[in-house]
Amino acid sequence: MLTAIIVEDMLDAMQLLKSDIETHHPEIKIIDTAQSVVQAAKALRKTEPDILFLDIMLGDGTGFDVLEIFPDLKSKIIFVTASDEFAIKAFKFAAIDYVLKPYANDELTQAIERAKQQIEPSKERLEILKKTLSAPEKKPDKISLHTLDKIIIVNLDDIVRCESDSNNTMFHLQDKRKIFVTKTLKYFADMLKPYGFLRIHQSHLVNLQCISAFIKTDGGYLMLKNGENVPVSVRKKAEVIEILDQMHR
Repeated sequence: MLTAIIVEDMLDAMQLLKSDIETHHPEIKIIDTAQSVVQAAKALRKTEPDILFLDIMLGDGTGFDVLEIFPDLKSKIIFVTASDEFAIKAFKFAAIDYVLKPYANDELTQAIERAKQQIEPSKERLEILKKTLSAPEKKPDKISLHTLDKIIIVNLDDIVRCESDSNNTMFHLQDKRKIFVTKTLKYFADMLKPYGFLRIHQSHLVNLQCISAFIKTDGGYLMLKNGENVPVSVRKKAEVIEILDQMHR
């Protein structure tokens, strides 16, 4: 039996989540609920649950305020938040589990299963989430990358390129490190496109700031500042030329 506390300021949403957990996840016992930072602090001082379902926006603060009160909290955290493109982006950059309201039961189940296996989010990952949520218009400084056995925090500017490896992605960094991540290149291409990354080929995503030249011969390829050459697909050539021209005007 696992224990859980729900922190959600909307009473209807809290009751729905509580009912869904009790109906579909009998292995989880809801030991307390809270609708504010103050109530959450009181509940967590009494008992530290196995899982904390935490809304971000609360009437008297945020879910981050709760976590700052308990910096050594060992509970597995599942953030529950309203559907929002900026929130989704923030959670992806921080590599932290979340459930978007309104959610389907299978989405809740997946989040709970992941939570059972996860290590509690590090302070650095929570800081990435908080910072990205608080300034959605700004380029994130860092991204959390899931490898097979750990999560690595990387500066966005340190990424030279990403390369497809079946349904996985290999990150190539400025310091020559390579990081194998268990997500598709498309996942990262969609995430990083607004921040100066361009998919130039089915298998390659590059940081535009790391390009030194575009060579039009031999099928067309990019010379990168680290000395690597990366092919450009035929259908991407015109877009690459246009972007590079704009960058150097």
